[in-house]
Amino acid sequence: MAPHYNMMELMISVAARHLEDGKTVAVGTGAPCAAAMLAQKTNSPNLVVVFEAGGVAPLLPEMPISVGDSRTFYRAVMAAGMVDAMTTCARGQVDYAFLGGAQIDKYGNINSTCIGDYRKPKVRFPGSGGANDFASLCWRTMIMTVHSKTRFVETCDFITSPGFLTGDGAREAAGLPEGGPYKIITDLGVMGFDEETKAMRIDALHPGVDVEKVQSETGFELIVPDEIGRTEPPTAEDLRILRDEVDPLKLVIGRA
Repeated sequence: MAPHYNMMELMISVAARHLEDGKTVAVGTGAPCAAAMLAQKTNSPNLVVVFEAGGVAPLLPEMPISVGDSRTFYRAVMAAGMVDAMTTCARGQVDYAFLGGAQIDKYGNINSTCIGDYRKPKVRFPGSGGANDFASLCWRTMIMTVHSKTRFVETCDFITSPGFLTGDGAREAAGLPEGGPYKIITDLGVMGFDEETKAMRIDALHPGVDVEKVQSETGFELIVPDEIGRTEPPTAEDLRILRDEVDPLKLVIGRA
């Protein structure tokens, strides 16, 4: 029998497979951190993790509760500071940024600032933190989020972290280095971006999900390629590591 898993465990395991061995990833806490930890313990033992508060290449003993948690410095190559972490990104030394947000538009721009007018918002969020620096300066941005029309919107109310801005060539015209959004892992599948237009497309669907379901939960028209992949569910070993080593307190993955 296939092992039972919940949707968060599926998203984390799929995200971990996109983090190649020997690459560098800047993460926050929560699900992105869990994905990086799982990758280190499975397919990418030489993955280098960077936290914005300054922990560089730690060997995380368990899930930290913030980017400044002392565990983010455990057996690290360097216990630096925020300036050092951001300078590492600015030098082009970080392959992946792993972010989240309240809104994402068709070009991968992220809003984590507010819903509604900036001066009189309906909801105010924490804002950028280091997310803008990561999205601007890392080579590729990965995003993990629930898939719904309230999150996948035609136009973000506020752009906190840049994706491809208004499409092909817009990042470069704004003075940003090449790079930008790479993959969005949701509870329905994996989204990517068209090489020419930079608009969002469907790359892969989770088990039991069809294109119509994804489109119905998206506030703009997605590109649907001729061939769409299927994500592989987490293995029994993935789940054991996630539940016993990465997040034994179930702070992120919840209960299966």
